[in-house]
Amino acid sequence: MGSMRRNRLFSPFTWPVYSFLLVIALGALLLRLPASCRPGRELDFVDAAFLSTSAVCVTGLSPVDVGAVLSPLGKVVLLALMQLGGLGVMTYTSIIFLLWRKAVPFSSREAVSQALLGGDFSLRAFLFQVLGLVLSIEAVAAFLLYWHDPVAFYPFSAVFHAVSSFCNAGFSLNSNNLMSFRQDWVVIGIICSSVFLGGVGFGVLRECLGLCTGGRLGAPVRRFSRFSRLVLKTTLFLVLFGAALIYGIEHLRTGNEADLGEGAALASTALFQSVAARTAGFNIVDTTALSEASLLVLMALMFVGGGPGSCAGGIKVVAFRVLAGYVAAQFRGDRQIVLEGRGVPRGNVTRALTLFFVYSLLIGLTTFALSITEHGILGGAQPPGPSLLGILFEAVSALGTVGLSLDLTPQLSAGGKVIIMINMFAGRVGLLSLLMAVQSLQPRKAYTVAETELPIG
Repeated sequence: MGSMRRNRLFSPFTWPVYSFLLVIALGALLLRLPASCRPGRELDFVDAAFLSTSAVCVTGLSPVDVGAVLSPLGKVVLLALMQLGGLGVMTYTSIIFLLWRKAVPFSSREAVSQALLGGDFSLRAFLFQVLGLVLSIEAVAAFLLYWHDPVAFYPFSAVFHAVSSFCNAGFSLNSNNLMSFRQDWVVIGIICSSVFLGGVGFGVLRECLGLCTGGRLGAPVRRFSRFSRLVLKTTLFLVLFGAALIYGIEHLRTGNEADLGEGAALASTALFQSVAARTAGFNIVDTTALSEASLLVLMALMFVGGGPGSCAGGIKVVAFRVLAGYVAAQFRGDRQIVLEGRGVPRGNVTRALTLFFVYSLLIGLTTFALSITEHGILGGAQPPGPSLLGILFEAVSALGTVGLSLDLTPQLSAGGKVIIMINMFAGRVGLLSLLMAVQSLQPRKAYTVAETELPIG
């Protein structure tokens, strides 16, 4: 009985949860060190835990100005936490086991395989390919940023922003994020490309590498798989459609030309924010300058997120395609969902619907809780507090591990920060993964109850 309980507590589904919690705790302790802050500045425990959670969960929300508060050591710690969170703690754990024991425990192998879309493949080769891909892309992005502007992107800044963009973290060393580079098409192009590559997933990147090298590196394929085609097509559609909507809305709105630009400048702003909303969290304009309609578009993009097995959050683009196919099939009266020439198993549909429901429920509960904590209701006071749209935007951004905010994060109460931390953690580990981890702790029932039809609708 005790052995079965231990197996449930330390199953392949619970290891990622424990690993992320451990790294977040260690990161918070390191950021609390006096050496991690500039002279005369310090982080209290809640802010240190919040910043560590945001970095490991590659979210980018911050209660403080990172560039002004953290010392060089603190920035290195933040960079390390972002890199760990981007690749996934279980990936690093498996690499350590490979180097140390020349073998990976089955529990770690299954967890990493599930997280990174592995199947019947050599985990050793896969992990080193992933590591090589990630470091290579980040190195190229850092070199291009430094080569383009060695003053603004000095070596450490270039590496920091390259890692932050590929890992979809959205942290910047500048107090205004990337707003100073709104007119710089080269920086916009480098950051957007890095965010896009980090958001499509390691499986897709391996196939891209395999196609580019004729199968000598990466996945030995001659054409994109059905999964990769789904991810790439849906990603491009969401980015371009979101950018077109934002451009159209802001183009029709008057009085925003100074803040958002017009013509080509507005187009680049719309494209950048559409890409960043897929969980990167960078901004080249003040998000409060956007109209409410544009903010709703950004929230929809944040809700969907990026590809499975990537640095991105959200419900993921494949779940979105399955849900869209499910709704379309219901209208057509079809009994089967067909995507890229193949039917979708009923189990996939069930998981997508469960994910959508749990995600929506958690956003609703978070918005409700923040509406209480940020308006001082429990304390008896009722200050003006943030708007409902600002709270909803913060909730969606945290759960989607995006990092965009309507300047609400620094104003959050201690209770509000804890709520956002829970959302960032749930969004990074994955709601379905958390659900399966909880299910793995429960004993299985050996019986079923007779079913009876109920009227629905």
